[in-house]
Amino acid sequence: MNSIAIPVSALSPCHKLPALAGLNHTPQTLLLGQERVLNAFELLCKTPNQHMFLADFAGVDRVEFIKSLMTSQTHLADQYLFSTTPHDNQRNFSWSSHCDDEKLATKNQTYQYLSGDIKRADLLGRFIDDKQKSAAENYNPGALTQCHYLFICAESLWKREGLWNLLLDILAKKEFKVHSSLPALPLNCKIILVGSNMQFSVCWVEETKFPQLFPILGEMVNELDLAQHSEIEYATWLTAVAANVNVKLNQSVLTSLFLYSSRLADHQLRFTLLSGQIGQMLAQAKAYSVSEMITAEDFQLALEQQQFRHSASEMLSAQNFDDKFISLPTDGHMVGQINGLTVLDTVEYCYGEPARITASVHYGDGEVADIERKSELAGNIHAKGMMILSACLYRIFGKDAPLHLNANIVFEQSYQEIDGDSASLAEYCSLISAIAEKPINQSIAVTGALDQFGHVQAIGGVNEKIEGFYNLCERRGLTGSQGVIIPKSNTQQLNLNLKLIESVKAGKFHLYAIEHIDEAVELLMGIKAGTPDEDNDFPDDSLYGIVQDRLAKLAGYQDEETSFFAKLLEKMKLFS
Repeated sequence: MNSIAIPVSALSPCHKLPALAGLNHTPQTLLLGQERVLNAFELLCKTPNQHMFLADFAGVDRVEFIKSLMTSQTHLADQYLFSTTPHDNQRNFSWSSHCDDEKLATKNQTYQYLSGDIKRADLLGRFIDDKQKSAAENYNPGALTQCHYLFICAESLWKREGLWNLLLDILAKKEFKVHSSLPALPLNCKIILVGSNMQFSVCWVEETKFPQLFPILGEMVNELDLAQHSEIEYATWLTAVAANVNVKLNQSVLTSLFLYSSRLADHQLRFTLLSGQIGQMLAQAKAYSVSEMITAEDFQLALEQQQFRHSASEMLSAQNFDDKFISLPTDGHMVGQINGLTVLDTVEYCYGEPARITASVHYGDGEVADIERKSELAGNIHAKGMMILSACLYRIFGKDAPLHLNANIVFEQSYQEIDGDSASLAEYCSLISAIAEKPINQSIAVTGALDQFGHVQAIGGVNEKIEGFYNLCERRGLTGSQGVIIPKSNTQQLNLNLKLIESVKAGKFHLYAIEHIDEAVELLMGIKAGTPDEDNDFPDDSLYGIVQDRLAKLAGYQDEETSFFAKLLEKMKLFS
């Protein structure tokens, strides 16, 4: 049993902390890990008449990232738009690197970023048809004329359907019309739309011109893999983010920053690259700091205060458990009942909450009924998990004959829709308990997804789930027998708070990592699952042997009672 206990050293990441004093960042530091974007932008610069879509994420400081991206480019010479009159006497405009007295406008800005309430004049400029002034004096250039590279927020442009269609038309024709008295101006600007991957997919499918005009995709990544980069590189990136919000870092804050970043990345060997979110937390820590440089205590206080501001629903949930409005025992043993783990997401904040799952069985045609699904309180993924659970049950006990039982599984006191398959392990354990009539240890909560072969697979929100059950147990009083079972594949995501780690270290709380359902049922019910023989029969004293015997009784396969005459004949054989 103890062989599957998770050691304390595996409960949080272990990083090598570089010295901040020797780190120097450059304008390109924010491009750490963004090789795809750099590759795409380099191609954009070399490819005529092709434009780019930059796919970013919420939580990225878009303005600072674009600034860093542009500093990676060499200085661009000014370009001049001037009028030409060919042999047909039709007035035209063209771009040149040489200045001319008849120039209409000058392209002298490397880049510009447009977002929000974008207007037609922001793109094209304005022209006042004043006969007493020259064309150059009448024309107030827009971004398409002034900039070598123009970054545009895709969402802002999408909201203005007229501007969206106008831009696509300009890119297709490679020219744009500012005023009826002026001929069309040639386009000499690279366009980079900035938005989400979802926006790119929608535009690619729904806009016929889009794939031809924006064939270059630069996808940002929101995580840094320590298998490819070092802690020194990431610490340098952090100093660059801090500098953008006018924050100086004390050496002590690096541990807290690394742990926070790994928690956001949801992996022990990865760091988040969400510069906007990191910068916001650093700015908040500076507000709480009493010195020029923020320390670990300042950053930790900022995190605690943020949690306090966003945890109203979590506090109400805790009160419901403490007031016994929600029944969920954390000690003792019960048949057909188990503590599962869920995650509640409120967009900007998520937290773990235990859920009581119960199962009941009776004679029937082999259906494992999902009450949540039948009451339309469960999603498709949860329904899929229940089907996999049924398949797993039949694989073990229904190879040779159908199962003559019906089972009902339900999340007790659940009044909102649930989804996901992370409760399928807990549901399986409660079902086996109900069939075998063997009680489950209520001190241990369970999370994990199943496949048809009984392997326990990774789930989401593992840290929140563990901490949710731990917080409930701590409020009631830690007994030393409480704990959580998780999939072994989730151990690389563990990044638990210090209080919980100290409780595990002191033996007051336990964490177990498993790979197969048999490990879970043995730990929860204190009896060996059993190994089948060549006839797929389990030992009578094993858990699965007890389950087989119960299923046989439900099917009517138990031995018939011996008649009086059969007993008499048996005795006569003994005397002969």
